[in-house]
Amino acid sequence: MKKGLVLLLCCTLLITGSLIGCKKDTASKTLRFLTWEGYAPADQVAKFKAETGITVEVILSSNEEMISKLRATRGGGFDLAQPSQDRISAMVEQFGLYQPIDYSKVNTAQIDPVMLEATKRFTEVKGKSYAVPHVFGTSGLIVNKEKVTVTKNLDYKDLLDPKYTERTSYRMKRPILLAMGFSFGYDPFSLYSDKDAYQKYLDMIGDILIKGKPVVRNYWENGDALLGAMRSGEVWLAKGWEQQAWKLYKENPNIDYIAPASGSMAFIDTFAIPAKSENVEGAYKWINFALKPENAAAFTNVENYGTASKDATKYLNKEAADNFARCFTPEVMANMNWYPTVPPGLEEMEGRIMDKVRASN
Repeated sequence: MKKGLVLLLCCTLLITGSLIGCKKDTASKTLRFLTWEGYAPADQVAKFKAETGITVEVILSSNEEMISKLRATRGGGFDLAQPSQDRISAMVEQFGLYQPIDYSKVNTAQIDPVMLEATKRFTEVKGKSYAVPHVFGTSGLIVNKEKVTVTKNLDYKDLLDPKYTERTSYRMKRPILLAMGFSFGYDPFSLYSDKDAYQKYLDMIGDILIKGKPVVRNYWENGDALLGAMRSGEVWLAKGWEQQAWKLYKENPNIDYIAPASGSMAFIDTFAIPAKSENVEGAYKWINFALKPENAAAFTNVENYGTASKDATKYLNKEAADNFARCFTPEVMANMNWYPTVPPGLEEMEGRIMDKVRASN
């Protein structure tokens, strides 16, 4: 009886161990990836699987959705995510959503050192950093140069100039509250740590936007709608992304991206590893794969986002290389307004101001 019991116990342990091993092996062959549309192209996913044997399950998301999904699972359910640099440290401090990056596992030699250090700084919590830079993007001015005179002083506040009445457009999202502040000589980021001062700033910007509302044709929500309005001449001057501008420039060189005098608003989309990732090794493999110069360039050639891969420029096609050289000169890059971490509570304050502007007559 005892011998039979021992044999049964041994068999049970062997089966259980085998199941655990199978589960671990299955996890290591799959990478559950929360990312933005276009950031994990199908050809790159296939190439990665061919090189590593790892299947990538792509789950399209946004900053808000990433936070929501990871909060619901307390940092579980996904192996790699791509939040913007300003949406990480607060989520670590409040909810522990991400784990520190082990930079010894990252091929930092292939990453632009300025972007790497900036990302480390923006995502630092208690001496540890939580992200690796992937791509950068900006919002500035999309200008029809046949209708708008481009000078070195052209800025976001020109969106409110009465001479362009019914010919300007921007999104009523938090970036306009910040961009307009820079345009009027303020540094809103420096007020983040003082909510009372930031509220006064928001009240002032809200009043400026309300006063200038008659100039604005609409608050665009759909990117394609903005492109159509610029093509038709309905809108001459808009706040938008360089990718939108470059689509228009390809059709009509009189429409292009212009960096505002006060600086483009700039973000870095990163790689961050959720706290309960089940395939950390696979996450680091994808990070290093995506930042290889030839892979990074293949992404940029299609999506037109700047890359943190420092040697990717060697592999860019002529159209992409020309766009970056024309619109992102060293002077423009040095004048960027990079988004810092958003402290808890600020977005609610901004939301109330935007609601007030939308509801105003």
